Amino acid sequence: MPRILTDAQVQQYQDQGYVDAVPVLTPEEVRHCRADLERYEASVGHPLDFPEKSKSYLLFDWADRIVHHPKVLDAVEDLIGPDILVYHSTMWIKEPHSPAYVLWHQDGTYFFLDPPLHVTAWVALSDATVQAGCVHVIPGSHKLGQLPHYDAPAKHNMIRRGQGVHGFDEQTGVPLPAMAGTVTLHHTNLVHSSRGNDASHRRMGFGISYIPTSVRPIGRGTPSALLVRGVDAFNHFVPEQRLAHAESPAAYAAHREANARFRALQDQGFVAA
Repeated sequence: MPRILTDAQVQQYQDQGYVDAVPVLTPEEVRHCRADLERYEASVGHPLDFPEKSKSYLLFDWADRIVHHPKVLDAVEDLIGPDILVYHSTMWIKEPHSPAYVLWHQDGTYFFLDPPLHVTAWVALSDATVQAGCVHVIPGSHKLGQLPHYDAPAKHNMIRRGQGVHGFDEQTGVPLPAMAGTVTLHHTNLVHSSRGNDASHRRMGFGISYIPTSVRPIGRGTPSALLVRGVDAFNHFVPEQRLAHAESPAAYAAHREANARFRALQDQGFVAA
């Protein structure tokens, strides 16, 4: 029996590749996480950006709390089982009335994992409405397997390489709105995108890449991952250590190393070992 999802939601994930928004954080938890994030932004004088927006759970308390949140993990466990790693995370922020967008793409393009069982948990820290540029998905596209992508970097493209997949440019897809405190879930091969934020508030979503411990990296080099539930009997990844002291020198050092390992795969692309 599922922990938090319904049988129908689990079936929808299998058939359509995604689950609509599920409540996971209380309003107070959302406020605390957002206040902690925006405190940091005020201290550095600019919105959260690279490299801190990647693998933020190794640096910040708010991100550490979210990736370990029992309700988030319950939802993920319902889809991939009880032994769970965090492989990566990215904070996606679109400022009010921002043209920032993401092309149609598949998350698996960036992760070099086998088998493709990674699930993205997108936790909303503000209301991600259609007007605010929520994620749009192509239902069932996860069954197409990994598709070829092209590079189209541009000023307002939120993915640095600007990767996109051909054949979906004119499609609108199905919107996946997520109110603050909810999580949406989608398969690593689901084709999805997002448009600009036409709303008057920040659109803030924390995308967490969860994988079962049985998944292995492919290509040269060994990336790192953080065990957040269950046991890792496979040891396919360099183990990350849970954040002890936020924004400390030790945290920054661990964050730099983990991101360097991840970037090494990004820079080379997949080359069989």
